[in-house]
Amino acid sequence: MARKRFDDSSCSVARALNEVGDWWSLLIVLQAMYGTRRFVDFQQELGIARNILVDRLCRLVDNDVLRKVDVGEHGPRFEYRLTDKGRDLFPVVIALRQWGDKYNPCPEKPPLDLRDRRTGQPIRQLEVQDAEGNPLSVRDVFVQQDPQDDTKQA
Repeated sequence: MARKRFDDSSCSVARALNEVGDWWSLLIVLQAMYGTRRFVDFQQELGIARNILVDRLCRLVDNDVLRKVDVGEHGPRFEYRLTDKGRDLFPVVIALRQWGDKYNPCPEKPPLDLRDRRTGQPIRQLEVQDAEGNPLSVRDVFVQQDPQDDTKQA
C-alpha cells in the first residue's frame, strides 16, 4: 500500500507530519537537539540502517529542518545542524517526552531530568494556556470555522 501524503490537506498537523512524522525523523531531530551532528554519530546513537539515515537526513534537509554544512578542512566532511525551523520543534519533542514519561515510562530507568541551563531548576510540564496564562484542556477549546464570525463553535 502506498504511503499517503497530506500536501494538499488544510490540516497543518497532517502537513507537518509529511515533514517529520515518522519515528526516525523525530529521533534524528532529537539527537540533533542533543548535539549530534555527524552522520556516523547519528548512526551509532540511533542504531539506524545507513540507507534509512541517508533518506531521512535528505528529507530533513529538503524540508529545511536540518542544514548540511561542509566543515572539512582537508576535503569534504559534513555536519547536520538544526535550522530555526528544526529548533522550533523543541516544544513538540518535549511534549512527546513528557507524554511518554507519563504513559509509557521506561521500567528500568527514571525519566530524564531536564533542567533549565541558566537556573538549574527542573522544567515545568508543557501545557496549552489561554491568553492570561491559565491552563486549557481539549474540552476548553473549539475550532472557529469562519475567522470572520466570532460566534460559531465546533
